[in-house]
Amino acid sequence: MLNNFIFIVVRIHMLPIRNVYPDGCFARIQYYQWWPEIFFPFRSLECPQNTVSIPQMRNPSVTQGKPKMAQKIIFTATRIAELPASAPGRREVWHDQHTPGLQMRVSPSGVKTWSWYRRVRGGGPERITLGRWPRMSVEDARRHAGQLNALVTQGESPSEERQAIDAEMTFADLFDLYLERWARVRKKSWRDDESKFRLHLVPLHGKRLSSITRRDVADLHARIGKEHPSFANRLLALLSKLFNFGLESGILEMANPAKGIRYYREISRDRFLSGEELRRFFSALREEPPRVHLFFMICLLTGARKRNILSMRWEDLDFDRRVWKIQLTKNGLPITIPLVPQAVEELVGLRGQNPGEWVFPSARSKSGHLVDPLAAWQRILTRAGITDAHIHDLRRTMGSWQAMTGASLPVIGKSLGHQSQQTTAIYARLDLDPVREAMERAVDRMMGMIGPS
Repeated sequence: MLNNFIFIVVRIHMLPIRNVYPDGCFARIQYYQWWPEIFFPFRSLECPQNTVSIPQMRNPSVTQGKPKMAQKIIFTATRIAELPASAPGRREVWHDQHTPGLQMRVSPSGVKTWSWYRRVRGGGPERITLGRWPRMSVEDARRHAGQLNALVTQGESPSEERQAIDAEMTFADLFDLYLERWARVRKKSWRDDESKFRLHLVPLHGKRLSSITRRDVADLHARIGKEHPSFANRLLALLSKLFNFGLESGILEMANPAKGIRYYREISRDRFLSGEELRRFFSALREEPPRVHLFFMICLLTGARKRNILSMRWEDLDFDRRVWKIQLTKNGLPITIPLVPQAVEELVGLRGQNPGEWVFPSARSKSGHLVDPLAAWQRILTRAGITDAHIHDLRRTMGSWQAMTGASLPVIGKSLGHQSQQTTAIYARLDLDPVREAMERAVDRMMGMIGPS
């Protein structure tokens, strides 16, 4: 009686399956987990050779007719990093114990991909790829999975939500637009922004804009600020400007995540070269090639910013009027700088050697002009025995020596091209003559430090 019962059960369940799947063997069914459970007493049965077989289905959770338990762990950055690559031809799937549906899929090559997998009400199971680790952190993956779970609870379609996520811009996309539409048009220092993005904002590159939180920005600011607080502040300012650009352009519909983060306290640098240091500086400068010698002399004699001097053009120099017209400055406004006699003499001497567009040309740079002579600066400092000095300190040296020779603060400010709400009105009323006189007095005093050749 039992044998007849077994035969009837097997026949009842095999007949319709044969009609649907005409290939493969019944004994190799692996997809529907309920089949092994129902036919568990009959796993030892063999398929006859003349039986129409059933196709083999793939399911990583069932192998050799036995269901494989789901691999569940608590996802942390450390645990994810330690997950081994899967065996060749397979993909290991790990499930998060905290967030329903969140999976980590590991390929044979070790690539780790976040995905969300759940059965949707009124439909079949859906799998949505969220992103790759470590570009997408554990917290970001859980946040995305939580959003998809909320949609399922509300009876909405996660696949439609995923289409919206795919269409959303990343941080890198926003930066490209910022560079194209704003920075390159309005900032002479846009390459500095590009360098900061490429070297220091990598953790944000692939993030969707809506997933970037204030904590992400604060963590980045704190990490860099441990050793370089001033530079961390510059990065925070760039991020704030970048998100403001997105808001003003209508790209973002979220609060600026960089807003409200406290900047590190910075101590204003007041370093300038003393009389004794100037004497050693001039002596060390004589041993440099003419172009390098002239560059650093113009830095000192004009007090202009390094970036403006590097991109100095012959057409902007008026030797008859002894002025240098800088078309675009850090402040976005043109300024006119008086040229003291010593600067005119140095520049006129170089004019015949560099007949091209740039005063300081360079065949190796993309811009066509000198980029940043840091190696030469270090040579000069070492030779002169000067420590803790930056190229920008030459600009500060011009301002300090003007003050020591009696120049007023508005005169010093105009000679250095400073712009502020408090002094703009005063600068506008100043003629170049008192500015030139103040600069000449300061230069005469500084050049007096030159020792005998």
